[in-house]
Amino acid sequence: MSGPLAIGSLAPDFDALTTDGPIRFHDWLGDAWGVLFSHPKDFTPVCTTELGTVAKLKPEFDRRGVKVIGLSVDPIDRHAAWAQDIAETQGTAPNFPMIGDPDLTVSKLYGMLPADAGESCEGRTAVDNQTVRNVYIIGPDKKVKLLLCYPMTAGRNFDEILRVIDSLQLTAAHRVATPADWKPGEEVIIVTAVSDEEAKGIYPNGWRAEKPYLRYVPQPGT
Repeated sequence: MSGPLAIGSLAPDFDALTTDGPIRFHDWLGDAWGVLFSHPKDFTPVCTTELGTVAKLKPEFDRRGVKVIGLSVDPIDRHAAWAQDIAETQGTAPNFPMIGDPDLTVSKLYGMLPADAGESCEGRTAVDNQTVRNVYIIGPDKKVKLLLCYPMTAGRNFDEILRVIDSLQLTAAHRVATPADWKPGEEVIIVTAVSDEEAKGIYPNGWRAEKPYLRYVPQPGT
């Protein structure tokens, strides 16, 4: 097992069956940002709550131009049955495609399972697949911009994932970084690659410097 993909690496392309039909991943992404989040098995409790939460937040992802896709190490016919439980318990069924990975191909391709994990989900438990609990944010250039790994016992915080998407999209468009606990509309940091001379042209109203390398400006575009 080589480990999950590194930030900045190319997100591997793949063909897969999903609950919305067959896809080729890079073609499905197109020029959009994407979130791929994975699950060790269908009918698992924490994942049930997560899928319902993402379904409720789908308009927020859409507003940011982000395509969401799930993956679970089971066939898509089980995904369809699971969706009924998610709708019943969470109030909303998944409204985005779910990849079926019954032969473990995508999980192994993304370093979530070792190469010797076999070629079938049959006989494997959620604990066997517990490392299939990653979130990948992928940019329009098809490169991994963020990787989060969660244990099976800790539900994912999708408000944080949306916050990071806001930061990634802002910093991709402007030469800034976001400080700890940043929220949209708050001050941002001029990156150190921008000299003071260059910054004067970009920020004619100046900036707030706590240290020569720590220069705050209002969020661009606000």
